[in-house]
Amino acid sequence: MTKPVLEVRGLSKRFGALVVSDGIDLSLRAGEIHAVIGPNGAGKTTLIAEICGGLAPDAGSVHLNGRDVTGLPIRARAKMGLARTFQISALAMEDTVLQNALLGALGAAGRPWRFFRPVLSDRSLRVVAEAALDRVGLSHKAAARTAELSHGERRQLEVAVALTLTPTAFVMDEPMAGLGTEGGARMTALLGTLKHEAPILLVEHDMDAVFALADRISVLAGGRVIASGPPDAIRADAAVREAYLGDEA
Repeated sequence: MTKPVLEVRGLSKRFGALVVSDGIDLSLRAGEIHAVIGPNGAGKTTLIAEICGGLAPDAGSVHLNGRDVTGLPIRARAKMGLARTFQISALAMEDTVLQNALLGALGAAGRPWRFFRPVLSDRSLRVVAEAALDRVGLSHKAAARTAELSHGERRQLEVAVALTLTPTAFVMDEPMAGLGTEGGARMTALLGTLKHEAPILLVEHDMDAVFALADRISVLAGGRVIASGPPDAIRADAAVREAYLGDEA
């Protein structure tokens, strides 16, 4: 079996007496969506921060494409291909859709943002940005102010910005949050195709989306992984039903 694209080994974190990550092991393989689910307070947000470089673990390690990146900051991990989308939008609302995508392309090229204005006419970066917008279905909105987009369109734009990094792995934090039925269906279709470009570690509360998309599911409770496996096994797991799924199973 090939090595995982992203792997977490024994990740642990505590704040005083509160253990928020308790020896977590996870892996993300090429071509898959691995969903992480669990009740509020299970440790999902902390886990994402540890994986992406926003929070240093007390023990354990994070590996990207076989390299230990535990000591690297967020920007270094992003340059290595770890692309994150956020539960709360981090877009520049007063800039246009294209300008947001160009900011991503600019960062991926390792060029400083203070020289952003000349970048607007940089054809090589525009090609990258425009291709990402086309990939998520936002080409027709390129000139629109980001603040004018619907909530679902902003989610699509976040994915486009991540795509400009030419990622080797995505970490997505509740991409379905706030989407209606139509927006959720579009995002589900998009993620189902994106996983073949880069695998996705998906943290999500929408169980319909999780069971429609995930190749594997890991369940967090009390900072520990209490079950991990294919969707059918997770749905049938008694401990998971008691801890989280309940009647939804």
